[in-house]
Amino acid sequence: MKVDFTRWLPAIAKDTRWLPAIAKDTRWLPAIAKDSYRKTALSAVGVAALGGLALAPTVAAAPVTTGPHQGAVAAIDLATGKATAKAATPARQEDQPVESGLTTGSATGKPPAGKPSRDQLIPHGIEGAQSRIPLDDAQLANARAIVDTAKKTGVGDRGAVIGVATSLQESKLYNLGHLGAYNDHDSQGLFQQRPSSGWGTPDQITDPEYAATAFFTALKNVGGWQDLPLTAAAQTVQVSAFPYAYAQWEEQAADIVQQMW
Repeated sequence: MKVDFTRWLPAIAKDTRWLPAIAKDTRWLPAIAKDSYRKTALSAVGVAALGGLALAPTVAAAPVTTGPHQGAVAAIDLATGKATAKAATPARQEDQPVESGLTTGSATGKPPAGKPSRDQLIPHGIEGAQSRIPLDDAQLANARAIVDTAKKTGVGDRGAVIGVATSLQESKLYNLGHLGAYNDHDSQGLFQQRPSSGWGTPDQITDPEYAATAFFTALKNVGGWQDLPLTAAAQTVQVSAFPYAYAQWEEQAADIVQQMW
């Protein structure tokens, strides 16, 4: 987040086929991650000490098109307890990417009874190449909080897809505290909202329900958000330096919402 969320962007053209290839934003690379219950997070120094991580200046200067540096990956694993579990136990189902017939090609192409259809979840079609990541218990719990808040705030299943995709891009569905030298200004939480831009206090924006409510309230203030492509709707709220990066998560976000709705 760079500026106050009430400064909406001008009207956005609906024909987005010209959008360039999405650059993968690595600002999410954390040295700490708050759990979904807002317990005390590991400090950046504590995680680095535990993992013996070398936080060299060259890491911070890496171009945004690179993948996660190994130090950040190790820090995430330590903060989420996956560092030892991976070596000791087989992969668990919840550690695998969340998938459904929407993207894996089910025999009927129909959603389970009572679940939203693909046309409801992705009414404007997929834009560009899609990304997908495995999800652990903390990420799934945070996704659930976003989906439940979408229901409460009345933005529906399409709003939930926009919210989950936005959080996948901003924080990979981790409830991030302050990342020290790696932090983007004062951004924190699932949506990397900024206290200095009026989103709330650090304690508030690291509360998943509060953060999601603030995001959806802002989304509802975007005229015609239901008719915008996902990346345009998300960018109008987030005002990111990487405006087209949200689109790459639409398919996985739709799968998550389809399963949790």
